[in-house]
Amino acid sequence: MKKISVFALAICSALAFGQKVSDYKYILIPEKFETFKNNSYGLGEYLEKALKSKSYVVLPKSIDQWPSEAKDNSCNVLNANILNDKSLFTNKVILQFKDCKNKVVLESKGRSDIKEFEEGFPDALKQALMIVGASNPVAMLPAVQTQVSSVATNNTQVSTPETTTTSSVVPTAGNYTNGKIVVQKIQIDDSQFILAQAGSSVPFAVFKATSRKDVFMVKLADGNMTTGYFENGNIVIDIPQADGKFTKDVFIGK
Repeated sequence: MKKISVFALAICSALAFGQKVSDYKYILIPEKFETFKNNSYGLGEYLEKALKSKSYVVLPKSIDQWPSEAKDNSCNVLNANILNDKSLFTNKVILQFKDCKNKVVLESKGRSDIKEFEEGFPDALKQALMIVGASNPVAMLPAVQTQVSSVATNNTQVSTPETTTTSSVVPTAGNYTNGKIVVQKIQIDDSQFILAQAGSSVPFAVFKATSRKDVFMVKLADGNMTTGYFENGNIVIDIPQADGKFTKDVFIGK
């Protein structure tokens, strides 16, 4: 009876969202699950094995190793996460899948009466995975194209029509680094792009256009809001400090 109740609960959780996990081919699992702190009890490995058995492609942590379908458009990738929902006497998890816009596609709860964490959490995840169907992907979204107003190649100037030509250099899609981490610039639409770090289910930064050209409102992964802008083909973020001042974080194309 308990298993039936858990399964019914999982179905109810899934029905709250319209899009299906099975519409996707590629899934990214983070290196660690934040709510499990120092020990995830093998849940990442268990989840990867279970998803592969359902014909999903689990992406490696390095974006450089991703297939072009996933690398060129992050909206072809679903981000998996496992949340620790443990109560006093029961090991419980919440399995989440989010799309490229951080929208929940599926949320499924699982529980286990096994008291030991090493066995109880995987058993709870097994329950949560019951409603995840096999991969049956829809057509892949095309690669994101970022137009640059003017590009000089072999001393020949190639320009877009005059109505869209500007003097600034817009950073193209691709990998960027600030010397500490490597991120990928992914254009969501004409007014929004993200910087994504491999292995993380949350974008490093989300950029939204303002009324001023090449200046953006930026939401960082920790929830802080700041500003960012383009400068000489680089992406710059003003990082807020504890004393109220800002430091300049420059991401240069690789």
